[in-house]
Amino acid sequence: MRQNAPTSKPGPRGILSVQVIVDAALRLLDDKGPDAMSMRGIATELGVAPNALYTYFPDKAAVLRAVVDRLIGEHAVAALAATERPWRQRIHDLALELRAGLLRHPGAAGLVLGAPMDGPQALALGERLLDVLAEAGLDQDDAARASYLVIVYLLGFVALEAAEVDPTRPAPPEDERVASRQAGFDAVSAAEYPRTAASAGTMARYITTEQFAWGLDRLLDGLQP
Repeated sequence: MRQNAPTSKPGPRGILSVQVIVDAALRLLDDKGPDAMSMRGIATELGVAPNALYTYFPDKAAVLRAVVDRLIGEHAVAALAATERPWRQRIHDLALELRAGLLRHPGAAGLVLGAPMDGPQALALGERLLDVLAEAGLDQDDAARASYLVIVYLLGFVALEAAEVDPTRPAPPEDERVASRQAGFDAVSAAEYPRTAASAGTMARYITTEQFAWGLDRLLDGLQP
């Protein structure tokens, strides 16, 4: 697997490092959205010339992959390692923690969907998830397929949630988002879309932790050997 791994060479005047650059990229992501995360934008944020960044990263894609790996690595591996808890609970803890963490950076949803999850943190997460699914009784092939299914469910859910909020602010509280969605459904014509109007209260809550856990439970039910 080809990876553009960052190096650890000392930077200009000793002010740069992989961590400093990723921190700056995350600040731009949170303050201005993903479009601001160019090499020039990151360099401006740090007060250095753009070519100073190339000591650490070969290109913008490598920076974005490092940001994704940071966001993945901030969460969840510890949840999967808690072997005193049942395997289903560990996957629940992983999914809930990672969802909450990504929603603190709504602009990251597109990055996570668009960048290969092949950094060291993502690989560690994947390995631990395979361990837990093997513990659940799945064979090697089924564990690999199930791992992909869990990640796709998680990232797809987060992407749809993040699409409804400002990418430069953490997602508002769930009750505020539900109220906004409910107002939209209230405008739907019951005569033209009767089933949608009748289900509006449930549909308004699609972006809640309750709905996320409901779907995750049914996904895990289907993985039981």
